[in-house]
Amino acid sequence: MSEFNFEDHPHRRLNILTGEWVLVSPHRTKRPWQGKVEKLELEKKPSYDPKCYLCPGNERAGGQINPEYSDTFVFNNDFAALLEDTPEGGYNKKNLLVAKSEKGLAKVIVFSPDHSLTLPLMEVSDIRKVVDLWVEEYLALAEKDFINYVQIFENKGEIMGCSNPHPHGQIWAQSSIPDIPAKKTANMNAYYEEHGKSILEDYLEIELKKRERIIFENEHFVALVPFWAVWPYEAMIVSKRHVKHIGHLSLEERDSYAEIIKKLTIAYDNLFETSFPYSAGIHQAPTDGNENDGWHMHMTFMPPLLRSATVKKFMVGYEMLANPQRDITAEFAAKKLRDLPEKHFSI
Repeated sequence: MSEFNFEDHPHRRLNILTGEWVLVSPHRTKRPWQGKVEKLELEKKPSYDPKCYLCPGNERAGGQINPEYSDTFVFNNDFAALLEDTPEGGYNKKNLLVAKSEKGLAKVIVFSPDHSLTLPLMEVSDIRKVVDLWVEEYLALAEKDFINYVQIFENKGEIMGCSNPHPHGQIWAQSSIPDIPAKKTANMNAYYEEHGKSILEDYLEIELKKRERIIFENEHFVALVPFWAVWPYEAMIVSKRHVKHIGHLSLEERDSYAEIIKKLTIAYDNLFETSFPYSAGIHQAPTDGNENDGWHMHMTFMPPLLRSATVKKFMVGYEMLANPQRDITAEFAAKKLRDLPEKHFSI
């Protein structure tokens, strides 16, 4: 019998941040593929769209008029999933039918006044302004006594449910800590209490030595495909220094953060020569008043594309009923992204 190896044999990998597992089936990539692999024609968008509710000076869906902003712009979501004036209340029937009211707020972060841009096409200096706004909003929301978690995220592309192509992200802030950050809080704090170091600090030390899953690094950040990645080209940006949240980043670290976001998103676009869709978000310390010393901020990118600009990875069947599964290994995905040109394919 042959000796086990990651490239040929099914195996499970543990997500050390959540305690969940992913099934990896690398042998399946050897099966014939007869699906579509054609490239998409890139749609050329104007820098200003009079019908876009996020462009400067335009009327939004809720009737408000946008200011003539010149860089970033933030506003309360006109159709927010969370409301600040939600009354306290709930429902409990024998602990079998349980509901609790949830207080919070939701904001929209517009990255640029230019309708045609996405993060990989923006200048690093302009992405830095987005980072600064993330920091400003996180710290301001942390001051609100009813906010215990702040989730900053971006859905890019129609395939990810993005309703407007204008470059933007969102912030949802709420009174409870959602399931995934809650799991990470427990695991990160437990590791810190036992080892006196952040779990991602020790994890990065291993990754930087092996370099099998590293995509890019700069002075302050590392972009890598995590060992436990679920999505085909999932990636994580991690600060080299143990930083609990973006409010603790130095000015130099903010520059490095903007730089590595641009490099990673260019690699994504270059992979299949398309405006690469993804959901991305920052996980960082809750704002619940606890020390949360184990927290180490990181940003995760979860893109759905698998083989081409038109072939999407779906979570179905086994993945919906048991646990996530992937075919290509994290090592394969990292090498693929690492070997791409650094210049955007459209330039």
